[in-house]
Amino acid sequence: MDFKTAAKLGAYFSKDYAQNIFELLVNYKDISASEAASRLSLHIQTVQDFLEAMTSLDILSKKEVHEKKRPYFRYALKKKKIIIDIDLASLLQKKQHEGMLSKRIRENKDSRARFTTARYDPYISSVTVWIGEGRERKERKISLTIPQGKFLYHLPFPTAEFMTLAEIMQKAEVDKIHAPEIIDIIEWLEKYGVIKVK
Repeated sequence: MDFKTAAKLGAYFSKDYAQNIFELLVNYKDISASEAASRLSLHIQTVQDFLEAMTSLDILSKKEVHEKKRPYFRYALKKKKIIIDIDLASLLQKKQHEGMLSKRIRENKDSRARFTTARYDPYISSVTVWIGEGRERKERKISLTIPQGKFLYHLPFPTAEFMTLAEIMQKAEVDKIHAPEIIDIIEWLEKYGVIKVK
């Protein structure tokens, strides 16, 4: 199960009425949204949305039925056991390959960012940028991991020569195992114009 599907499932499972609806689905052969809504004293649209979401996640099946009134759907369980199995390794940024480490960067002259140095050790503890203009201007402060802080401590100044990420990591004595988090903060700093990429 991918993270997006699991998140959708979790969002619906967290509803106060989720267990009650599933109890009906387990005990009834099938049920309509209006029947479930009246049984649980819920708004029919609330139940309809829940049943449709579970159908889209392949937990329920739905069948259109025709009676004297207009056609409607009846819902039934397709499975009585739901297992959420998420491979978190799939979230690892694919941008961590060697090609990314060859990017040449330095601090942007007009970034107006504030780098806060750690009190006792040679690394940057946080970076503050300002987003927007005038009264809409907001401060955004990012706390850094120690590898990120060591890396940024050695970030070339605006007047210095560009250096590759790999060169800065070597100078800062940051192991390649931390490449994904270095790339993540560099992309964030590039987005807000704090660094210049060549």
